Amino acid sequence: MPTPTARQVQPLIDERPASHPGSLERGIDILLALGAASRPLSLSELCRSTRLPKSTAHRILGVLCSRELARRVGNGYLPGELLESMAGITRARVPGTRRMVLPYLLYLYETTRQTVNLAVPANLEARYVERLYGHNRVSSRSDCLDRAPLHCTATGKALLAFDPGLRQELLARGSFERMTHRTITTLAGLERELAQIRRHGVAYALEEYTEGVACVAAPVFGPDGRICMSLGVSTPATAAPLAKLGISVRGAAQAISAALVGTSRSDYWNAP
Repeated sequence: MPTPTARQVQPLIDERPASHPGSLERGIDILLALGAASRPLSLSELCRSTRLPKSTAHRILGVLCSRELARRVGNGYLPGELLESMAGITRARVPGTRRMVLPYLLYLYETTRQTVNLAVPANLEARYVERLYGHNRVSSRSDCLDRAPLHCTATGKALLAFDPGLRQELLARGSFERMTHRTITTLAGLERELAQIRRHGVAYALEEYTEGVACVAAPVFGPDGRICMSLGVSTPATAAPLAKLGISVRGAAQAISAALVGTSRSDYWNAP
């Protein structure tokens, strides 16, 4: 049998021109678009951003979601938990970065002398990306995990109240795990609670996640007017009046939001 020549072997190699990217390049384009967004992107928005046909983008998104690199929220898409873990959630999901936010966290700590938390949504949980611990803190279930359920924490409920897509995804469950005897476990009960949070701008959780721990939180909004994180204070349940803490927390959250509004989108995402 004659030995194949280089000319005969060469056609077996993928020689597609660079102008026709393969699935890997297309998938990367979608992930980059999701990572740069501050809210869920619809299929149409992703197609406009990546210039991919809808059928192609939909097929690739299906693969990305199955591998936890992307996730669906309502009619839109966000980076998946695996992608957030690989990329570093503090940079990917905390617009404003530590340089802008940390001074307000320190001020809130000095004002309250209680544990201060900064949370972002991550796969239907509140993930704590900054924590300043108070001296008289009570141990919480979230101490080792740096994450907690949305429905029974003040930071989680603040995120749910002002993020329609996140709320729709969680409420689709219909019922929620009971963590203590005070945990809200019904859809109607949680809806009433979230309506109160939207009305007053402050979320409360009194021993709903951990016995002996009370929490107060308020939403933080980015330059686009959408909630991007929640700022909270946790305290022993008998340490201080929650209404008084609520004033301090809401004021600090509003100050962070005002600072973020004055930030350009480039600085908002790229500051160290």
